[in-house]
Amino acid sequence: MAKKQTFGQFAKTEAVALDATLVKTAHAVEETPAKTIRKTRQYWNVLGPGLTTGASDDDPSGIATYSQTGAQYGFQLLWLSIITFPLMAIVQEMCARIGIVTGRGLAGSIRTHFSKKVLYLCTLLLFAANAFNIGADLGAMAQGVRLLRPGVDFSLLVIGFAALSVMLQIYLPYAKYARVLKWLALVLLAYVASAIMAHLHWGTVLHHAVTPSIKWSKDQLLLVCAILGTTISPYLFFWQTSQEVEAQIMEGKTTLAARRQEISPRQIREMRQDVWSGMLLSNLVMFFIIAACAALLFSNGVTNITSAAQAAEALRPFAGNLTYWLFAIGIIGTGMLAIPVLAGASSYAAAESFKWREGLYRKYRQAHAFYGTIILSVFVGLGINFIGIDPIKALIYAAVANGIVAPLVLALIVLISSDKKIMGGWVNKPSVTWLGWAVTCLMLVSGIAAIWSLF
Repeated sequence: MAKKQTFGQFAKTEAVALDATLVKTAHAVEETPAKTIRKTRQYWNVLGPGLTTGASDDDPSGIATYSQTGAQYGFQLLWLSIITFPLMAIVQEMCARIGIVTGRGLAGSIRTHFSKKVLYLCTLLLFAANAFNIGADLGAMAQGVRLLRPGVDFSLLVIGFAALSVMLQIYLPYAKYARVLKWLALVLLAYVASAIMAHLHWGTVLHHAVTPSIKWSKDQLLLVCAILGTTISPYLFFWQTSQEVEAQIMEGKTTLAARRQEISPRQIREMRQDVWSGMLLSNLVMFFIIAACAALLFSNGVTNITSAAQAAEALRPFAGNLTYWLFAIGIIGTGMLAIPVLAGASSYAAAESFKWREGLYRKYRQAHAFYGTIILSVFVGLGINFIGIDPIKALIYAAVANGIVAPLVLALIVLISSDKKIMGGWVNKPSVTWLGWAVTCLMLVSGIAAIWSLF
């Protein structure tokens, strides 16, 4: 017969059990911060080409476009920042998979499977659009510095930024260069902070974010096309694919055969995490810039923004010095991130089109033509600031060029990524292919509308 416990014995047993539980809980609490830090570090290590690609999309020309959207139309077009997120992510994921599976950049895959004439047309239009974008970004960065230090000469700033960008790409080892780009992406958080400090009416903001609305006027159509052109841009396609290849090379896969060996599910999973995180950051920034300019500029009658620097200057009277400084610093940081991506995308496309030795992991003496294209892209962009072309017109021309080339390149991306002979087991799912064709049609309509709205 079991011996009965006295109340004192029972209380003692429960106290011991409670003490053990408290000790375990204390250890769990102590481990939580360390575990959180470890998981955060693991997540940060996964991020790479997708993060820098998404962040580079919010370059000064994009910031100017988003600022004008909020200033001219308030919250009306805020919903575009929600719609473009999955569209961007789907396209960039296809590009990344092409790079990982084929071991080639996008231009290399197009050259292998399609007509050279198609490839040359894409490369030429890409170079032109990127050069206009580089020019506009250089000018915006110089104006951003002049907001903080008005006495500095504009010409010296433009030339200095152009030279710094080229030197970083040529002389900084790729592993360090990739880390610099990765950390520069964090400057985009300045725009999130500036919008939060604007004391937005979140009920109104969220209503417009989920309620599509559009006016069928030429001005608004052109702005919508500019938004689509600056978010779903051809240079992102080429950069993303080539950066996935560069990442494989840095892992020791220096030959095409080595890069085309069996792809692990973990590799694809981490790529997706990287890409979707980068595109989420890009669209969050777009969301907050439109929202901030709608709340602070549109509501106060400031409806015409022609540059990112003007947007910062216009925000100052309504949002104070801190928002102004964050916005101005963001212009400079995003320009330093975007210009290498724009010039690099042109160079990857040209090098693969003409079978030049290419790759940022190579030394300058090993790939003269590749680095020469980077220098030429930045030089042409630099020249735009000295020949009297209005920077806003330059952006419009870039948007039109993107509108022409984006549907063509997108069609080739969908065809390659949905071809089982090329992609093997990592071919598109049918739903992804259909969404890819939907984005292609959207960009085709956008390009036609952009051209029509100019006449």
